[in-house]
Amino acid sequence: HRVLQLYFMEKWEKWPVRVESPFSDRPPAEVTGTGARISFVGHASWLIQAGGLNILVDPHWSERASPFASWGPMRCSAPGIPFDSLPRIHAVLVTHNHYDHLDIPTLARLWARDRPRIITPLGNDTIMRDGVPGIEATAVDWGDRTPLDGGIAVHAEPTQHWSARGARDRRHALWASFVIETPAGKIYAVGDSGFGDGRTFRRVGERHPGIRMALLPIGAYEPRWFMKS
Repeated sequence: HRVLQLYFMEKWEKWPVRVESPFSDRPPAEVTGTGARISFVGHASWLIQAGGLNILVDPHWSERASPFASWGPMRCSAPGIPFDSLPRIHAVLVTHNHYDHLDIPTLARLWARDRPRIITPLGNDTIMRDGVPGIEATAVDWGDRTPLDGGIAVHAEPTQHWSARGARDRRHALWASFVIETPAGKIYAVGDSGFGDGRTFRRVGERHPGIRMALLPIGAYEPRWFMKS
């Protein structure tokens, strides 16, 4: 009943077909030393450069976030970094399997070009292998620590969310946030999460004191009666 009310009784704001941004980044080949460089690509996609490594979080360069080529949510702004302007990507972190985060066409392009190390919560590696023949991905559980090169390591942490690629696989794969240890300090890449009672964020703060940067999702979601949780 509440879903029917949401789709057939609510008044929706008109969404723009296209919004042209004046900003477009051309990142360097690498960032070394004790610094880090973070570029916002769009929606949930970030490029993190630190310790000589280039790490993409939830990379999405497709025109739609959908299982269909010609139907579903469509990009209305170009990615903040053109794909061809990306430096060599050493690692890819995918927080969960919703289509606006796990984008098979983008992963296929990255895998063909750079063969990056891919880290994702349990079950999403199977989705990737089904979509990209020969792709390799490391599946992690909450609490796992995965070392990379350059003094960098990736921690998988709980987040208040869910997963599904279709109508019958809800919560069949795990979802997570990542805390990334870098020479510049720890970076908290949340992906998607509700706030709830704040317990999830307090737990991450206790496990990782001194986080230097948090990449937080902030959604202006209406109607509040349906989306507030």
